[in-house]
Amino acid sequence: MSKKYEGKGVLHKGDARTSPYPVSRLGAAVDLVDIAREISTADSHINTRVSSKLELIADQIRHLQSEARSVLETAQRDQALHHAQCHFKRIPGKLYHLYQRADDSTYFSMLGPDEWGGKPPHPFSASYRLENDMSWTSESEMNRPDDSRELVQHLLDGAD
Repeated sequence: MSKKYEGKGVLHKGDARTSPYPVSRLGAAVDLVDIAREISTADSHINTRVSSKLELIADQIRHLQSEARSVLETAQRDQALHHAQCHFKRIPGKLYHLYQRADDSTYFSMLGPDEWGGKPPHPFSASYRLENDMSWTSESEMNRPDDSRELVQHLLDGAD
């Protein structure tokens, strides 16, 4: 359909509507300023789109860093709790109470602060439940409702 035209490129032989360049003197004049304006507009749109995507990625990175910090802090807390002195076998699913001695050492007891008759032998720190995966859940976190299942169900219902 196209043939070489005197060394000046390829000559378009199709319909004038499909030509990549003006083929009629009656066609709109292609002005260099118009082309530059179009390129500038395209550059602006591309820069805006790229900036928006990079901002989204930066927000996701910050969120992932926050999640990583939280995971590391939880792991450090769990390690410290496993290093607390304990004179009985720890059983997953049971609640244990952490106390702190004057020398800053910690130990677990099966007795809560109220079960000592209001006078525990050392200052009470917190109560924790040992989980099956050997992690610890604080008593305050156990009472918090878990709405993740509802959120997942809501997201799945909205996908339809």
